[in-house]
Amino acid sequence: MAMHSTLRLSDAVAAGLARRGIHYGWAVAATTFLTMLVTAGAVGAPGVLILPLQREFGWDTATIGSALAVRLVLFGLMGPFAAALMNRYGPRRIVLLALALIASGLLASLGMTEVWQLVLLWGVVVGIGTGLTALVLGATVATRWFSHRRGLVVGLLTASSATGQLVVLPLLAALTEALGWRAALLVICGLLLTAALAVLALMRDRPEDLGLVPYGETAPASARSVPGPSAGGAIAALREAAGTRVFWVLFATFFICGASTNGLIQTHFIPLCADYGIGPVQGASVLAMMGVFDFVGTVASGWLSDRYDNRWLLFWYYGLRGLSLMFLPFSDFSFVGLSLFAVFYGLDWIATVPPTVRLTAARFGRERANLVFGWVFAGHQLGAAAIAYGAGLSRTALSSYLPAFFAAGALCLAAALLILSLGRPAAKPAAVPARA
Repeated sequence: MAMHSTLRLSDAVAAGLARRGIHYGWAVAATTFLTMLVTAGAVGAPGVLILPLQREFGWDTATIGSALAVRLVLFGLMGPFAAALMNRYGPRRIVLLALALIASGLLASLGMTEVWQLVLLWGVVVGIGTGLTALVLGATVATRWFSHRRGLVVGLLTASSATGQLVVLPLLAALTEALGWRAALLVICGLLLTAALAVLALMRDRPEDLGLVPYGETAPASARSVPGPSAGGAIAALREAAGTRVFWVLFATFFICGASTNGLIQTHFIPLCADYGIGPVQGASVLAMMGVFDFVGTVASGWLSDRYDNRWLLFWYYGLRGLSLMFLPFSDFSFVGLSLFAVFYGLDWIATVPPTVRLTAARFGRERANLVFGWVFAGHQLGAAAIAYGAGLSRTALSSYLPAFFAAGALCLAAALLILSLGRPAAKPAAVPARA
């Protein structure tokens, strides 16, 4: 009964928006934005909680990093299967399942006392749940609901993911310092519930469910067919893509992207700041500043990716990111130095996603774009997992994070050169246009 009520609500909202000349796709995009922002906050939360867990349980950084590495691996590996499941069962059901998994994992972790429980709950359960709502969700919604403005929507939804990881952290850090890490997790669970209610009320799987067409198109809904491949379609997409050099270049560069963002900065920046006498709230505030500039940079990247050669955009993004990571150890962790780092690194935090999505679509076609990008994104999270553990090991064995930061910077410079090894696509990047 509740399901039918929420569907009727979305019908009423769609009719109200239509009277104002607003396409319902924007409501779906806004709901997706909220969902990705909240789940990204859940992904980023462990970066605030490393130090409290060390104090309470005596676990070292490498031990905690191993659990977070499991989460990051599953977060990435779920991407292509999430795309296939969304194609078959619809984003609405999959998103609700994901939110339930994340919340259950976090709630159960309130009583954990052993490392294996940390690995199971934060690593496996939260890793699978967040993987179902990763960047593939944004790519799926943008592709299904938008023809015009698709690049802008991809940029906005991508920005919500990274911004959620960063902007929520100061709140969690303050709560952790004042009330303990368990209170911070309860706040995340409350945000997850809010997102679930929004999904129930407003999310619809396809424009056809409301008798609409994607924003910017005029073909009648009855003329459209809706593909619904099973999870086996993800394996088939990998088998086909893996035979091309383009896939492996995109996979490798996105591996480096993940290593230099989620795995390093998101996970270890606050403990790194602590090594230089900067408290968790102040460190989280620097991350929040990055989140603000990330939002600007990623939306701008979506706009630029519709208009310029995506290879050269990625060359500059990776190159500037590498230089900023190499600059950080020389910033003396002063207010001015960290502010400069936050601005330049923040603008580039996840600006790589819109051009990577467009290169994937241009090379592998619109129908398989979300499946192939799911596997490329798996590379992103494998890179994140590798350095999440590697940086923790560096801190434990060498008493310093700096070797990991220099290594990540060098890898970014290598990625900048590697992406230029791709020739121009047979079709221009606008093969998956923002305007159709």
